[in-house]
Amino acid sequence: MSAKPILVLQMQRMGDLVLTFPLLLWLQHQYPGHPIWVVAERTFFEGLMPLSPHVTYFPREAAPLLAKEEYSLVINLSHRPEAAALAGALHCEHLAGPATTAAGTTYIHGKWQLYRASLVHNNRHNLFHWADLNGLDTVPAALIRSSRWPDPETDRTDATKVGVFLGASDPAKRPTVEAWSSLVTALLKRGMKPVLLGGKADMPLGSAVAHKTGTAALNLCGRFSLSEFSTLIRTLRCLITPDTGPMHVAAWTGTPTLNLSMGYVHPWETGPYQPGHHVLRSSISCNGCWQCKHPSFLCHKTFSMERVAALTHALSKKDGTEDISVTPAGQRLYTTTRGADGLYSLRHADGTEITSPRHRLALFWKAFFASEFGVTASHDAETAFRMLNSVSPQLVPVLKKQLLGISRDLLPAIKGKSSPAAAPDYWKQHPLFIRPLTGYMQLALFNQEFSGAAHADALSMIERLLGLAAG
Repeated sequence: MSAKPILVLQMQRMGDLVLTFPLLLWLQHQYPGHPIWVVAERTFFEGLMPLSPHVTYFPREAAPLLAKEEYSLVINLSHRPEAAALAGALHCEHLAGPATTAAGTTYIHGKWQLYRASLVHNNRHNLFHWADLNGLDTVPAALIRSSRWPDPETDRTDATKVGVFLGASDPAKRPTVEAWSSLVTALLKRGMKPVLLGGKADMPLGSAVAHKTGTAALNLCGRFSLSEFSTLIRTLRCLITPDTGPMHVAAWTGTPTLNLSMGYVHPWETGPYQPGHHVLRSSISCNGCWQCKHPSFLCHKTFSMERVAALTHALSKKDGTEDISVTPAGQRLYTTTRGADGLYSLRHADGTEITSPRHRLALFWKAFFASEFGVTASHDAETAFRMLNSVSPQLVPVLKKQLLGISRDLLPAIKGKSSPAAAPDYWKQHPLFIRPLTGYMQLALFNQEFSGAAHADALSMIERLLGLAAG
């Protein structure tokens, strides 16, 4: 009798599907003999199949057929209601992600999927990458840590040929026509050969940039299918790109990538996943936001395309193993890598350590949740807290005060009384530095219908945090 299939629901955009590829490889390793099925958008999976791990794809409209099968494991990585409805209707031994019951109530299965959901409008201090979060509920962390990915391919026939991918899912996440044209002009001045790339929806943008720079012959927007695009980018020395699906295709295929991280994107979550690529982002304090709250995108203004061109030229001269010291003013250049925990990380490309209080705080929350959910040892959280205390000692008494206040808010529910934590915006009533806790805690309470056991779990988590602060 053949093993039951494993079903992965990934009904989001192209980049989300590419970031699911590592999970598919991990599942094949962890569950040999189980067929791996994936529900995705036909527009994306058909073009990506030559690059994808060997799995079976189904379009969304196959849901009625899929509901007749029994599964060993179902993983829902989509936030669409129809994905949760399908996950809730399936017969499976194990389930991870959102699933809607016949009564219409949606529950999130798996602590890591619950953590991921808690990041909505609350990701300022998150350092977990989407690709890692995709797998942490269903495959051993040791398998993720032991994964080795090929280095970017720096040996190209023409080291001056660079791609410039113009489009993004939102204009806020990409440079303007004027900025792109400035970059193309600056690249040409340095003897490089920029090629304008984009999908059919980017053709007007490509025409505008080409017209402004007088380089119509370089405009290849809308000229290639997805599979043809993946072949073309393998001839490039570098792809300059916003945080977008084709960026993840480039990283997956080994094309050296320079990600211009701007707008409401967070490279710790959605940067190029494979090690050895580069991310350039503003050093403005509000970077990594979920949604911009300013009248204009302040992070865009720090990008000097003349300096981006100089950086690209410097990167093209490197073999990918050396530190890069060329960084535009008001920005930071990062290299994608793996941290001490074996998970995705970013480091300064010049080799210096990231020591800001904000980053130390984020590292602490990463270590705390990793230890809470069994990915790392508890002493890692203790070490991270000591490092946080060394750069921000004034935070410790404030943190203790907040934790004690949250404990007092939770205690009435243990006694069967109403609790302030039941208010929908309770998590937002606290300072930013503790919202990783309140965001996760409140979603966990909702997910368990504010039961006494759920409140007891929350109090236990707070006790462990207080223990760290006391140590």
